[in-house]
Amino acid sequence: IKSDGYIDRAESDLKSYFLQGAYVNGNTLIKALAFGGHEITYQAWNGIDAETLANDRTFNPSGIYFDEEGEIQFYDNEVDNYKQDHYQLHWNQRYNNTWSTNLGLNYTYGRGYFEQYKEDEDFSDYDLEPIMLGGETIDVTDLIRRRWLDNDFYVINLSATYKKEAINLQFGGSYSSYDGDHFGEIIWAQFASNSEIRDNYYDGNGLKKDMSLFAKSTYRLNDKVSLYGDLQMRFVDYSTSGLTSDRVNLVVDENYSFFNPKAGITYKLCDKTQLYFSFARANREPSRSDFESNIDIKPEQLNDFELGWRHNSEKFSFNANAYYMLYNEQLVLTGAIDDVGTPIRTNSGESYRLGLELEAAIQLSKQFAVQPNIAFSSNKNKKTILSRDGQLVNLGKTNISFSPEVVAANAIVFQPNKNVQVSFLSKFVGEQFMGNSDSKVSKLDSYFVNDLNLTYTLETNSFFKTITFTGLVNNIFNEKYVSNGYYFTYDDTWSDPGVTTTIEGAGYYPQATTNFLLGVALKF
Repeated sequence: IKSDGYIDRAESDLKSYFLQGAYVNGNTLIKALAFGGHEITYQAWNGIDAETLANDRTFNPSGIYFDEEGEIQFYDNEVDNYKQDHYQLHWNQRYNNTWSTNLGLNYTYGRGYFEQYKEDEDFSDYDLEPIMLGGETIDVTDLIRRRWLDNDFYVINLSATYKKEAINLQFGGSYSSYDGDHFGEIIWAQFASNSEIRDNYYDGNGLKKDMSLFAKSTYRLNDKVSLYGDLQMRFVDYSTSGLTSDRVNLVVDENYSFFNPKAGITYKLCDKTQLYFSFARANREPSRSDFESNIDIKPEQLNDFELGWRHNSEKFSFNANAYYMLYNEQLVLTGAIDDVGTPIRTNSGESYRLGLELEAAIQLSKQFAVQPNIAFSSNKNKKTILSRDGQLVNLGKTNISFSPEVVAANAIVFQPNKNVQVSFLSKFVGEQFMGNSDSKVSKLDSYFVNDLNLTYTLETNSFFKTITFTGLVNNIFNEKYVSNGYYFTYDDTWSDPGVTTTIEGAGYYPQATTNFLLGVALKF
């Protein structure tokens, strides 16, 4: 996939592969898979302010620098360059009509970097020593740096399934190990000081080991009622060593033990209609980037209650699902991003999400189908305390960041025959806040976009069994909208000495106007 990008210079070059081999013999199925990809993408994570959005919405500040004449230039290789390869082996064995087992092995190798041109960087930030040049002490330099990731991920999954009449029982476990190296190098500098080629100006490592055991079962009590249960124990060991990219020592040594139960009941009103209720508890640990922004960050716990109604018939299906998600220390986005565009999260104390999801599929005729869905939700932090103008302020209940109250979509599908399909796709996303303080500065407007998708399959008797042509026209009405951004605050203590004033700001990621994607799939 290649694109010149909608945002200035935000071109992309992506390549991927997929290979699969299978061995089948009676009740034995063994699959071996290899897949991966390589992406080179010009950076565009800085976003733009409101004024630039209004006047030059495709402007990209990434890679900007000033030459010796003071003219603005853009570094041509301000890119992400990352590769990832997956190797998997799956063995499914069926012993009889009652018992079967699954074994899965996975290894993932990822490596890559992002490259940046930086002006007037302090030597001390790169472990460089000041130099004397023409009787003058030099301790800053323009440079080009690469920040690297080099990671290995191993996984083993094992499960057994027992099926007999009214009961379906599955149990097993998994173990994974992630070993990730983080390091940086200077590949060019105006003044190289005491650096050597391929020196690392920071080195860090993250090691995460994750083991889980589970048992889940579905039991049909009678023709009307079935029960579902799922128990999982999860043990996570996470440790880090070395320096962050800001050359700050990051030492994390955390051990988490999570118990994640789930239970549900389904009641069959008739052959086509069901009611269900479920409860689930889930826990989530912080990530490395969370610890980098707050070493004392806590894991998140969720209690989820859901009540639903399902109806399925030949020409009409309808699902309604109501949920109440009660969080303790939810890891919510603050709205801010770090210096490499990673969203920063924090714990929010007690919070909840209350919502209703509706979706349907209606077959109007043999050629026409309509597939609408809509979700209504209320997403709240129960108490938000923050610093404003040098004082702690209790804002009470506020909206959770990046959580619109209304999201809706629809697909109108026309299929005149089995080889041709035309789909008109629509999506609406309501207004939302990019922070947790309900600040007007952090508000993202609602947007409504429409896409058109076409597929045509040509059946042949030649080397290729089928040739499928695809065409996707995104945002066909040329809507200028923003789907994401960031929000930040900082304290101004120098404009008026003795007075602290909180300054707010926002950045935006404008989305592309009308664009298209063409493809061909060859099957043989």
